[in-house]
Amino acid sequence: MTPDTLPKPRKSPVQARSAATVEAILEAAARILESEGLDGYTTNAIAKRAGVSVGSLYQYFPNKDAITAALVLSDSELMATRLEEVLREFEDKPLIDCIDALIEQTVCHQLDRPGLARLIDIEEQRLGGDPALEQVHARIMQIVRGLLERSNLALPFDIDTSTQDLFSIARGISDAAGMNGETDRAHLNARIRHAVLSYLGVPAS
Repeated sequence: MTPDTLPKPRKSPVQARSAATVEAILEAAARILESEGLDGYTTNAIAKRAGVSVGSLYQYFPNKDAITAALVLSDSELMATRLEEVLREFEDKPLIDCIDALIEQTVCHQLDRPGLARLIDIEEQRLGGDPALEQVHARIMQIVRGLLERSNLALPFDIDTSTQDLFSIARGISDAAGMNGETDRAHLNARIRHAVLSYLGVPAS
């Protein structure tokens, strides 16, 4: 889909009660995706699970795809926020510790709710073209770039290319693991770590 055709929320929540309703709708959508997959994923089912009327749901979301797009965006925003927190926490600590913490957070995000993560990845690819989602991805890229800027490493390529490569490496391995139904956190962590450190030329120990 293009930005012009991407389904958007009908209105944004302003009051706390409205925000709570939207949060309930998104969590209901997430739980249905986890338990029933796309086959049971309907606006009626989402409204019922959220404890709201279908009419109330449509006040915020014009259709199912708009709910999905909001769920994808919310998931990515959570990931970006957690990674930013890690970067701040490890600002004055050794580079390898920060890398390990960022990778651990990436793995946790993929495998805490693996079924949901897999379907979100699928739906993100199907919908595509969301400028708000691209901004979140830019936040994550800035995290990687910031790490490289203060690392003083001799990067294999220019910083923009290296930033993109590392983002693609970590996300590609993580997403592929999700698509393959993997659940071994330690194994996934080790593979991403090996790939990232090998790219940077940093000793693993």
